[in-house]
Parts: sequence; C-alpha cells; structure tokens
Amino acid sequence: MSALVTVWPAYLAEPAWGFVRVRMKPNPPEPSAEAAAATERAHFDAELLRRMGRSDREAFAQLYDRFSRPLFATALRVLGNATEAEDIVQDVFLALWEKAAAFDTTRGSAFAWAVTLTRNRAIDRVRMRKRRLEILATATTEDAGVQPADSGPDSADDLVAKEQAGAIRSAVAALPAEQQRAVELAFFSGLTQQEIAEKLREPLGTVKARIRRGLLRLRDTLGGRHD
Repeated sequence: MSALVTVWPAYLAEPAWGFVRVRMKPNPPEPSAEAAAATERAHFDAELLRRMGRSDREAFAQLYDRFSRPLFATALRVLGNATEAEDIVQDVFLALWEKAAAFDTTRGSAFAWAVTLTRNRAIDRVRMRKRRLEILATATTEDAGVQPADSGPDSADDLVAKEQAGAIRSAVAALPAEQQRAVELAFFSGLTQQEIAEKLREPLGTVKARIRRGLLRLRDTLGGRHD
C-alpha cells in the first residue's frame, strides 16, 4: 500500500479544492425593462426610416406622430418662438424623408439623428435671424433717412432691438404674398437671391425685383413710424 502511495502522482494528493483556481466571470445582467423598450423603439424607428426610403407615406406619418412633439420642444427651447419652431420641424421632416434611404443604424438611432438635425437647424436659424434682422433694420431705416438712436446701456439697446424686430416682423407680414415670401427667405432664412430663385422656381430677375419692391414698401412703412 505504501508503494502505491509513493508512485501516485503528487498533484492527485492535493485536496480537491486545489484544482478549482479559475475565477468564474459573472453572467451579464439582464437588460432592464426600460432599456429593452428603448431598444425596441429604436428598431421600430429604424424600420420606419427604411420604409420611408422606399417612399412609404404611411411610415412617414407614423414617424411624424412619434417625433413631432419632442422635436418641436427641442426647436422651441433654442428659438423661443413657436412659429419658427414649427418651421424647423417641418424642414427636418422634409430632410428625413429625402435622406431616409441613407440612414445608417451604426451611427446612432433615428431619433438621435432627428434631434441633431433639429438642434443644428434651430441654432442656424438663431444666427441667421440675428444677422438678417440687423441688415434689414439698417437697410430700411437708413433708406428712410432715419438715423440710428444714440448708443446707451446694453439694456436700452436690447429694448430698441426688440422694438425694431417687432416692427419689422409686422411690416413684412403686411407685404403682398410674393414679396413677403421673397423677403422672408432673404432676411430670415438666410438664403441668397440665387437660392431663393431655385427654391421658388422663379427667374432670378423676378426674385430680385420682388425683394427690391418689398424693401421699398418696408422703407415706406417703417419710415412712417419715426418722426
């Protein structure tokens, strides 16, 4: 018996627990119900975009119902203007319809893509609105022979700017429809005259004439507001 013990391999003489030295990895946690629901929504939205890429109008309607409210809220937070926020949302859905076939799920969810488009367009609108309002205010008041008010505290400047912006908006709204559209695209949407002509499918000369006539009307309207 002792002979058998001496030839028995040494590692078999160790306790049984000595063989189990590998730390077992825990099983990954099960996804939460909320995460699972979010994944399901993302898959469904991606499928709607794929269908939109095949010109499926029903898919477009479903995506509009799902995205329109949060996208409007996103645009409204940036712009602070419900009408402009609605315009941005419409532009974004047009872009989604036109670019749906190019959507790539590996770059993010459909909803994240839509939110990014909305936020970027809203920020661009704010920048263009400020720049175009300044140009329009200068053009109309100077053409009317009105000198800018003396510079004062920043708060006074802000009040003047807001008053001018409101007056300009009202004056633009009173223009004939074709002039109003051309002026809005030029000074509130930031488009060049060539871009406006392409968007409206009108000759460039026609667009230039409409903008000029619109500015003359604005000059007369806004000029009459000053003594």
